[in-house]
Amino acid sequence: MKISDIVLQIDERKDNPLRGEARLVKNSEFGSEELERIIAAMTRALSREEDGVAIAAPQIGLPLSLFVIAEKAYPEDAKWKPLVFINPRITKASKKMEEMQEGCLSVRWIYGKTDRAISVTLEAYDFNGNKFTYGASGLIAQIFQHETDHLHGILFIDHGHDFEELTEEEAKANMKK
Repeated sequence: MKISDIVLQIDERKDNPLRGEARLVKNSEFGSEELERIIAAMTRALSREEDGVAIAAPQIGLPLSLFVIAEKAYPEDAKWKPLVFINPRITKASKKMEEMQEGCLSVRWIYGKTDRAISVTLEAYDFNGNKFTYGASGLIAQIFQHETDHLHGILFIDHGHDFEELTEEEAKANMKK
Protein backbone atom coordinates (compact mmCIF):
# COMPACT_ATOMS: atom_id res chain seq x y z
CA MET A 1 0.00 0.00 0.00
CA LYS A 2 1.31 3.43 -0.93
CA ILE A 3 1.33 6.31 1.52
CA SER A 4 -0.62 8.38 -1.02
CA ASP A 5 -3.52 5.91 -0.68
CA ILE A 6 -3.56 6.47 3.09
CA VAL A 7 -3.28 10.25 2.86
CA LEU A 8 -6.51 10.29 0.86
CA GLN A 9 -8.33 9.34 4.09
CA ILE A 10 -6.98 12.39 5.89
CA ASP A 11 -8.12 15.96 5.47
CA GLU A 12 -4.83 17.73 4.67
CA ARG A 13 -6.09 21.31 5.16
CA LYS A 14 -3.75 23.39 7.29
CA ASP A 15 -6.50 24.01 9.88
CA ASN A 16 -7.13 20.29 10.43
CA PRO A 17 -6.49 19.66 14.17
CA LEU A 18 -4.90 16.31 13.25
CA ARG A 19 -2.13 18.16 11.48
CA GLY A 20 -1.56 21.07 13.85
CA GLU A 21 0.03 21.70 17.20
CA ALA A 22 -2.50 21.26 20.01
CA ARG A 23 -2.76 24.17 22.44
CA LEU A 24 -2.13 23.65 26.12
CA VAL A 25 -5.15 23.50 28.40
CA LYS A 26 -5.10 26.72 30.44
CA ASN A 27 -5.03 26.75 34.24
CA SER A 28 -8.46 28.39 34.26
CA GLU A 29 -9.89 25.45 32.26
CA PHE A 30 -8.95 22.72 34.74
CA GLY A 31 -11.96 21.34 36.59
CA SER A 32 -14.38 23.24 34.34
CA GLU A 33 -17.69 21.95 33.00
CA GLU A 34 -16.40 22.50 29.46
CA LEU A 35 -13.34 20.32 30.08
CA GLU A 36 -15.59 17.72 31.69
CA ARG A 37 -17.81 17.73 28.55
CA ILE A 38 -14.78 17.35 26.28
CA ILE A 39 -13.42 14.41 28.27
CA ALA A 40 -16.87 12.79 28.31
CA ALA A 41 -17.17 13.20 24.52
CA MET A 42 -13.73 11.68 24.01
CA THR A 43 -14.54 8.79 26.34
CA ARG A 44 -17.82 8.12 24.48
CA ALA A 45 -16.07 8.23 21.11
CA LEU A 46 -13.40 5.82 22.34
CA SER A 47 -15.93 3.43 23.87
CA ARG A 48 -17.69 3.10 20.48
CA GLU A 49 -14.50 1.68 18.95
CA GLU A 50 -13.97 -1.90 20.07
CA ASP A 51 -10.36 -1.86 18.89
CA GLY A 52 -9.56 1.60 20.27
CA VAL A 53 -7.29 1.93 23.29
CA ALA A 54 -6.81 5.71 23.35
CA ILE A 55 -7.92 8.92 21.70
CA ALA A 56 -6.47 12.42 21.54
CA ALA A 57 -8.54 15.61 21.40
CA PRO A 58 -7.40 16.46 17.84
CA GLN A 59 -9.00 13.19 16.74
CA ILE A 60 -12.42 14.59 17.63
CA GLY A 61 -11.63 17.94 16.02
CA LEU A 62 -10.37 19.82 19.08
CA PRO A 63 -6.82 21.22 19.04
CA LEU A 64 -6.28 20.65 22.77
CA SER A 65 -3.34 18.96 24.47
CA LEU A 66 -5.30 16.11 25.97
CA PHE A 67 -5.72 12.38 25.52
CA VAL A 68 -7.75 9.62 27.15
CA ILE A 69 -6.72 5.98 27.55
CA ALA A 70 -9.23 3.14 27.87
CA GLU A 71 -8.93 1.20 31.09
CA LYS A 72 -8.76 -2.03 29.05
CA ALA A 73 -5.35 -0.93 27.71
CA TYR A 74 -3.69 -1.33 31.11
CA PRO A 75 -2.40 -4.64 32.44
CA GLU A 76 -4.83 -6.15 34.95
CA ASP A 77 -2.25 -5.94 37.74
CA ALA A 78 -1.59 -2.22 37.23
CA LYS A 79 -1.87 -0.53 40.62
CA TRP A 80 -2.90 2.81 39.13
CA LYS A 81 -4.66 3.41 35.83
CA PRO A 82 -4.82 7.10 34.99
CA LEU A 83 -7.28 7.60 32.14
CA VAL A 84 -6.99 11.33 31.41
CA PHE A 85 -3.72 13.02 30.45
CA ILE A 86 -3.79 16.81 30.07
CA ASN A 87 -0.83 18.80 28.70
CA PRO A 88 1.26 15.62 28.59
CA ARG A 89 4.91 15.54 27.71
CA ILE A 90 7.35 12.69 27.55
CA THR A 91 10.19 13.48 29.93
CA LYS A 92 12.23 10.33 29.42
CA ALA A 93 12.39 7.63 26.76
CA SER A 94 14.55 4.55 26.62
CA LYS A 95 17.27 4.45 24.01
CA LYS A 96 16.20 0.93 23.15
CA MET A 97 13.65 0.97 20.37
CA GLU A 98 11.37 -1.75 19.09
CA GLU A 99 9.48 -2.11 15.85
CA MET A 100 5.78 -2.25 16.72
CA GLN A 101 2.56 -2.79 14.81
CA GLU A 102 0.22 0.23 14.97
CA GLY A 103 -3.12 1.38 13.77
CA CYS A 104 -5.08 4.56 14.42
CA LEU A 105 -8.72 5.54 14.79
CA SER A 106 -7.99 8.47 12.46
CA VAL A 107 -6.69 6.21 9.69
CA ARG A 108 -9.18 3.37 9.91
CA TRP A 109 -8.15 -0.16 9.13
CA ILE A 110 -4.66 0.82 7.99
CA TYR A 111 -1.89 -0.86 9.96
CA GLY A 112 1.86 -0.56 9.71
CA LYS A 113 5.09 -0.87 11.62
CA THR A 114 6.87 1.92 13.41
CA ASP A 115 9.78 2.22 15.83
CA ARG A 116 8.96 3.20 19.39
CA ALA A 117 10.95 3.48 22.61
CA ILE A 118 10.25 0.41 24.75
CA SER A 119 9.71 2.52 27.87
CA VAL A 120 8.85 6.15 28.56
CA THR A 121 8.04 8.47 31.41
CA LEU A 122 5.24 10.94 30.88
CA GLU A 123 4.38 14.02 32.90
CA ALA A 124 0.78 15.29 32.71
CA TYR A 125 -2.06 16.86 34.65
CA ASP A 126 -5.33 15.34 35.74
CA PHE A 127 -8.78 16.90 35.34
CA ASN A 128 -8.30 19.10 38.43
CA GLY A 129 -4.86 20.35 37.38
CA ASN A 130 -2.79 18.09 39.61
CA LYS A 131 0.55 17.20 38.04
CA PHE A 132 1.57 13.54 37.95
CA THR A 133 4.25 11.36 36.42
CA TYR A 134 3.71 7.88 35.01
CA GLY A 135 6.40 5.51 33.79
CA ALA A 136 5.38 2.78 31.41
CA SER A 137 6.59 0.06 29.11
CA GLY A 138 4.84 -2.18 26.63
CA LEU A 139 1.47 -1.11 25.24
CA ILE A 140 1.09 1.90 27.56
CA ALA A 141 4.48 3.29 26.49
CA GLN A 142 3.46 2.82 22.86
CA ILE A 143 0.14 4.59 23.51
CA PHE A 144 1.91 7.51 25.23
CA GLN A 145 4.13 8.00 22.19
CA HIS A 146 1.32 7.57 19.66
CA GLU A 147 -1.05 9.98 21.44
CA THR A 148 1.67 12.54 22.17
CA ASP A 149 2.47 12.48 18.45
CA HIS A 150 -1.18 13.37 17.77
CA LEU A 151 -0.79 16.48 19.93
CA HIS A 152 2.03 17.61 17.64
CA GLY A 153 0.21 16.93 14.37
CA ILE A 154 2.03 13.66 13.70
CA LEU A 155 0.29 10.47 12.63
CA PHE A 156 1.93 7.05 12.72
CA ILE A 157 1.76 6.95 8.92
CA ASP A 158 4.26 9.84 8.88
CA HIS A 159 7.03 7.58 10.19
CA GLY A 160 5.64 4.08 9.69
CA HIS A 161 6.24 1.54 6.96
CA ASP A 162 4.94 -1.78 5.62
CA PHE A 163 1.35 -0.57 5.59
CA GLU A 164 -1.53 -2.91 4.98
CA GLU A 165 -5.26 -2.38 4.87
CA LEU A 166 -7.42 -4.85 6.75
CA THR A 167 -11.13 -5.23 6.77
CA GLU A 168 -12.84 -4.51 10.08
CA GLU A 169 -13.39 -8.25 10.52
CA GLU A 170 -9.69 -9.04 9.89
CA ALA A 171 -8.59 -6.37 12.33
CA LYS A 172 -10.93 -7.69 15.04
CA ALA A 173 -9.72 -11.25 14.44
CA ASN A 174 -6.12 -10.05 14.86
CA MET A 175 -7.05 -8.36 18.16
CA LYS A 176 -8.18 -11.69 19.59
CA LYS A 177 -4.83 -13.37 18.84
